[in-house]
Amino acid sequence: MHADFSRLTFRPGRHYSAVLTQQGRVQLDADANEQAAIERYQLRTLAADLIGRHGGPAAAAGFAIVHLPGSHDLDDLAIGGGRYYVDGVLCEADRPEPDPAVPDEGDPGGGEADVRQAPAGWTYWDQPDAYRDQERPGDRLPGAFPFLVYLKVWERSVTAVEDPEIREVALGAAMPDTAARAKVVWQVLALPASELGATDDGESRVREAFDTWAEARERPAARLAARARRPERASEDPCLAHPEAGYRGPENQLYRVEVHRGGSAGGGATFKWSRENGSVVLPIVSIEGVWVDLTTLGDDDRLGLSVGDLVEVTDSAYASREEPADLLQVEETDLPGRRVRLSAEPVPEVGRLAGRHPFLRRWDHRAPRGRDALPPVGGALRIQEGTWLDLEDGVQVYFRPCGEYTRGDYWLVPARTATGSVEWPQNAAGEALLRPPAGVRVHHAPLAWVTGPATVVDLRQTFAPLA
Repeated sequence: MHADFSRLTFRPGRHYSAVLTQQGRVQLDADANEQAAIERYQLRTLAADLIGRHGGPAAAAGFAIVHLPGSHDLDDLAIGGGRYYVDGVLCEADRPEPDPAVPDEGDPGGGEADVRQAPAGWTYWDQPDAYRDQERPGDRLPGAFPFLVYLKVWERSVTAVEDPEIREVALGAAMPDTAARAKVVWQVLALPASELGATDDGESRVREAFDTWAEARERPAARLAARARRPERASEDPCLAHPEAGYRGPENQLYRVEVHRGGSAGGGATFKWSRENGSVVLPIVSIEGVWVDLTTLGDDDRLGLSVGDLVEVTDSAYASREEPADLLQVEETDLPGRRVRLSAEPVPEVGRLAGRHPFLRRWDHRAPRGRDALPPVGGALRIQEGTWLDLEDGVQVYFRPCGEYTRGDYWLVPARTATGSVEWPQNAAGEALLRPPAGVRVHHAPLAWVTGPATVVDLRQTFAPLA
């Protein structure tokens, strides 16, 4: 998750049941976050053990699917309100009710007659976190029957940039925001029978084919190792804390290595990295061509924007759709005007709508140097497997050969000045171990098998209350 953490310490394999605070000790964000992670892990594990991989309460199961035939290939789906659990993660499809209107003075009854009961659920086109666009053919439901409707679930972080109500205004505009939030994102999507590898051979065959399809996407194949390498002629550098130091940055950092464009290394997969866990974000006021007006250029040099920085124009829809756009370079900064000029105009569908809370996210990589270095693609670095790649200040990463990369997969590498190294698991010989991504963990559940116009086979599972 993109937020200003010192590090994330939760490890399920340690079997810790609680974080115990000691008197007179420094309190760290990592301790509080680990306690929350322990509780979340226990609750979701319990729910998955009792319910199974997915299911909803018999009297209030959500995500019932009704196919709504339309015209011009714009069929729709009604998504029933209620609750559903996927791998223990609670998903709620209830549409929030509108607040009652306040009557005008002199019209005591005004407003009451205009308040209407909102539908219980959503539709395919207006579901809150999918941002489906009717003008994009790839967003439309499959044009041929049968097809499968499924639920995709994951978590992402939300800060005060996307949800201004998180910020405590009493602290003042000059103060940084406080805690971020973790949000469960669900999307109802459709999968053609040809991609699923199943026809209308029966409900059990469809479920089996979907489980195979989902398992391939939920089990990441990519692996990465990280280390801090002692620089050459380190003993001649008076700025190093000690000559054996591998990490030689001036501050503690939490490096985030994130896949930008997925696929294989040979197929153009790319990555980006940030020394601040991707937490440097600047709200966008407006975009005019290559100029971007911002609410601020950052609180200081370390957490602001400078010429040469690479940024990603994003908003709530961009974060949820998981479709990569090119990273752009800051070519000019206008401090009095609080705006920057980018190397190219951002894509038209991102960053223009205030309701989607657009912002710039800064990334800290630069074009690699050296005779064998590969040039960036769309501002991101090419994934090169089987070799150690330099980030900065002695930090290096290694991608295992023959990996398959998914956009958004990330690894966190804490770097510490006290040890002159990075925190990364090693074997007995002191060699860095290959690790799967720290996230994003995605979950899937089948909802319905649509066999024809307005003909739906319900694939949801329900459970009865214990009492």
